[in-house]
Formats: sequence, C-alpha cells, structure tokens
Amino acid sequence: MERDQEFVDFVVKALVDTPDVVKTNRTIDERGVLITLDVDPKDMGMVIGREGATAKAIRTLLRVVGAKNNARVNLKINEPEGSTRGMNRDRDDSKRSIDEVVNDINV
Repeated sequence: MERDQEFVDFVVKALVDTPDVVKTNRTIDERGVLITLDVDPKDMGMVIGREGATAKAIRTLLRVVGAKNNARVNLKINEPEGSTRGMNRDRDDSKRSIDEVVNDINV
C-alpha cells in the first residue's frame, strides 16, 4: 500500500464507527493517482462532514501528501450500496451526487 492510500485509510478509519468496513482502492492514470473510498452507509456523514468540510480537509491533506511525492492525488468517495438517495425520482441538473458537490469546492 502506498503512503497516500495508507493516509486515507488511517484518517478515515479514525473517523468512522465501523473501521473494518472501510476500503480504499488506488489507481494510476494519465491524470495522476485516484484513491476510491468505500465506507459503511451509516458513516458517510462523518466522512463528508458538515457542508463537505471533512471531505475537503481530507482531500487537501491528501494533495499535500501527493505533492511531497510529485504526484497529483485525488479522492473519490463512493456512494454506499443500498443507499436510497436519489431513488424513485428523476435526476436533473439541480440534484447532484455528494462527490460532484464536494469536487466543486475549490481548495
């Protein structure tokens, strides 16, 4: 496991109530490193934080870890399976996923 992935694991497991469910996946492409995070549905609020503040802070620190290794590192937080968010309603431009909203927050 690389340092950036270890960092995400450490921070997120310290925040959530069910750390044994936390999973990270690290992929590399032409845009840099992408760490994908899966957590228990009950822990999403702790990971995202009020108005996305916790997710933004994790992403900021993760970019610092990546910069130390000359890599661009991004974090994607997957919506948990079984989530009822967005079900039984038509999606339009005003309804966006958590990641879309948090990614719009500039660091």
